[in-house]
Amino acid sequence: MNKNGPIALLFNALVISFMLAPILVVCVIAFTPENTLTIHGPEFSLRWFKAVFEYPDFVSSFWNSLWLGLSSATIATVIAVPAGMALIRYPNRWSGLLQGLFLSPLIIPHLVLGVALLRLFTVVGGAGSFGWLILAHALVVTPYTMRLVMSALIGFDRSAEQAAASLGASRTRVFLRITLPMILPGITGGWLLAFINSFDEVTMSIFVTSPSTVTLPVRMYMYATESIDPMMAAVSALMVAITAGAMIILDRVYGLDRVLVGRS
Repeated sequence: MNKNGPIALLFNALVISFMLAPILVVCVIAFTPENTLTIHGPEFSLRWFKAVFEYPDFVSSFWNSLWLGLSSATIATVIAVPAGMALIRYPNRWSGLLQGLFLSPLIIPHLVLGVALLRLFTVVGGAGSFGWLILAHALVVTPYTMRLVMSALIGFDRSAEQAAASLGASRTRVFLRITLPMILPGITGGWLLAFINSFDEVTMSIFVTSPSTVTLPVRMYMYATESIDPMMAAVSALMVAITAGAMIILDRVYGLDRVLVGRS
């Protein structure tokens, strides 16, 4: 019953090919030696990758996105771990409401969040601040970390904790020596997933960035409105490589089936 027939396999192959074809085409175009977006026979060149690293706006935007992703993912993890433990281990009548509040950025369009945060930052005087931009990204990526932390805590065997507590270990020591190591794969996977989403976020970032805090996806969007050349394809290929690398690490650390499907 669980086996796929030839028609189902063919359909799956067509869907996957349809999804991957644009990415593969962009990656191939990134190696073209021409000045236009063309696939130039068997000849390949790294000139456009060199041009990316020599373009100061792209370089500075990359570092902005990198530090932004690292900071926002870390803040999201710091929030998600205690919040997830409180919701799973100490449920009450408000747990459902709080869980929905923490996960609400998943269903709110980022366009709406961007407009709302822009208005908020203008009122509090934080418009254009990199610190407020980090908080905005942390708000968006916290649900991803929260979901994996809660998944790691569901069905958690607390017998080891109880044994340590019965031997005189304090709550802090039990958490650091027993609980944290056991849920660390979920925390690490959530951090990586939050980093990926922060690094690739563009819709909300358009509204809350300033000229000095432009992220790489926003810079790509701005560059594409002015001109389209193979350098855009080179930047896209680099972002695909970074995201794919992070997903491979996430799969090795936690497992994509547990993240995307919920399998234990």
